Amino acid sequence: MGIELHKLSARKVATISEAGYYADGGGLYLQVSPNGAKSWIFRYRFEGRRPEMGLGPTHTISLAEAREAAQAARKLLLAGHDPLAGRRQAKASAAATPTFWEAAEAYIAERRTGWKNAKHADQWTNTLETYAKPFIGSKRVDRIETEDVLAVLRPIWATKTETATRVRQRVECILDAVTVQKHRSGDNPARWKGHLAMILPKPTTVTKVENFPSLPYSEMAEFMKELGKRVGESARALEFTILTAARTGMTTGAVPAELDAKCLNWTVPGDRMKAKKEHVVPLPLAAQELARQRRDRELLFPNDVTGEALSENAMLALLNRMGYGHVTVHGFRTTFKTWADEVGEYPDDLSEAALAHTIKDKSKAAYKRGTMLERRREMMEAWAKFCGR
Repeated sequence: MGIELHKLSARKVATISEAGYYADGGGLYLQVSPNGAKSWIFRYRFEGRRPEMGLGPTHTISLAEAREAAQAARKLLLAGHDPLAGRRQAKASAAATPTFWEAAEAYIAERRTGWKNAKHADQWTNTLETYAKPFIGSKRVDRIETEDVLAVLRPIWATKTETATRVRQRVECILDAVTVQKHRSGDNPARWKGHLAMILPKPTTVTKVENFPSLPYSEMAEFMKELGKRVGESARALEFTILTAARTGMTTGAVPAELDAKCLNWTVPGDRMKAKKEHVVPLPLAAQELARQRRDRELLFPNDVTGEALSENAMLALLNRMGYGHVTVHGFRTTFKTWADEVGEYPDDLSEAALAHTIKDKSKAAYKRGTMLERRREMMEAWAKFCGR
């Protein structure tokens, strides 16, 4: 006589309230705890033992999903494997898998003594830290896919082609190394020949983009009105970027620790700035509100789905969806600069400081350091009000 399966129904699962175990058949049980919590349990016999394997709570795992999990466990038993031991091994393997940045640091450390030029290690570290780490640094190497690599390369492929090529090659080397170490499997998503070459233009044919298309400042109020109707972190990140005249990478990598206690100032550390110098941004009231709403997160503007950093293209994609594909995120810095010059009539050094542009005159730079924060706060508030915020 065969094993009787599927004894429970979805209705029964929903209505059972008395504590106990309720068999669905084939080792699958609904467990109801004294406090009313419900979960799925798979009971089985293996090498004289009678283990129990939890399959998850009913509010997350449906009856159909629990049956699929139980069937998968029964197949493992039929093949002579302990399902619970297999799960533990998988968890241990996942825990041992490094993130990209961990793998990059290990790769560089191992090869440091073998490089003829001592500067190679610093060059590898600096380029990967600047261009790859913000996008894939915290991602496990076995989960990095082609789109992740493209998120690293696309923002700089046309404007910094030589650097982008080096970044791609270095990412490819690191992913090759972890494949040999059995931390990942399959094709290398950073491979050029027959892979990325089918997507990105050849480096030798790329025409360098000299400027970033921007929106006329006269259209900013209408644009911000439309942006305010959009939901999702990409929209709020773009709003914050515009209000602070920030670069894309400054926003996508922003964390609560960079904000002061009252969210009046945002201090971006030097290692996240183009000039490698700390930059203090006085936040206008609208940006302060956006920041305060996000103080309990790991990132101020994470990806809505994954929780990881937004890709470089997330805000560009939003602009396309809004019908503004003819402008770039970086172009809003140009819009701000033009507004500051022509409408606000603010001095050039004030708007340049807001944009974190380096003052070439060292004596002037030393004099200006730390003297313009409140003047910039007034300017950024005026910019926010001009934008309808």
